[in-house]
Amino acid sequence: MRNFDFKNFIKNNLRIILITAIIIVMVAVIIMLLLNHQKDTENTIFSVKEIIFYNNANIINNSSTQSLDNLSICQYSDLSIYIDNHINNSELTKANTIKKLYIDNISITSKNNIGTQVLNYKNPLTFGKYSYIDQPDKDRITFNVINTNEQNNATDYNSPTFYTDCSNPITLGYLNNDIVQNYSISNDTNIVSYNAKVLKEANINLEDINNTLNFTIHIVNNANHKFSCNMSIDIALDEDFLNNGYSYISIPVSGDEYRFVRD
Repeated sequence: MRNFDFKNFIKNNLRIILITAIIIVMVAVIIMLLLNHQKDTENTIFSVKEIIFYNNANIINNSSTQSLDNLSICQYSDLSIYIDNHINNSELTKANTIKKLYIDNISITSKNNIGTQVLNYKNPLTFGKYSYIDQPDKDRITFNVINTNEQNNATDYNSPTFYTDCSNPITLGYLNNDIVQNYSISNDTNIVSYNAKVLKEANINLEDINNTLNFTIHIVNNANHKFSCNMSIDIALDEDFLNNGYSYISIPVSGDEYRFVRD
């Protein structure tokens, strides 16, 4: 009986062995990814279900008179982000109600660095109206979580506010200031639009100001579990926005696009 020559077997079948090993590793990686995805899905209690945009523009008259010869043009977008907390349970529990909510990792990806951009909380009572927006303190937006009707009656929504049952949206304001400075009105027209049409009148290329908003929403539920969701939202201004003078857009969200994962 011939002895098995292991070295010769390896030498003659090296290619097959390597391919088999690679396949085994790939299958193992795929299985691990699927298990991790299943774990994340099982741990998902919150997700973003809808994002509403209101986009417009405004002008600020810096002239000492009403001559309209020193104008600053800005573009602003108000966002309402609705959280779904009934993925796994239709009832309110400690697991699907909010104890803490804050936003950090705020950044704005600017294509051509035109203007000065800022993203911060916006009072929902002024949603769709122009208002100046300050930089968030330490680049973080911390929300006051409302748990009772008494607390709700006592709030004026000027500071970041969110309901523990997720019944109100997260409202944010984006402002791109000084897109054009020292803009003046032609003597031939002496007319200026106090809405998005002014961008067309000033020959602003929308692609230059279609920036991307990036931030992370953090949630701590009443069971003290931590969740987070990374958001990346494009400011998608188009010709209809220019022609109508504003745009109101509802973006339904489905699948795993903006699901909160357990930290």
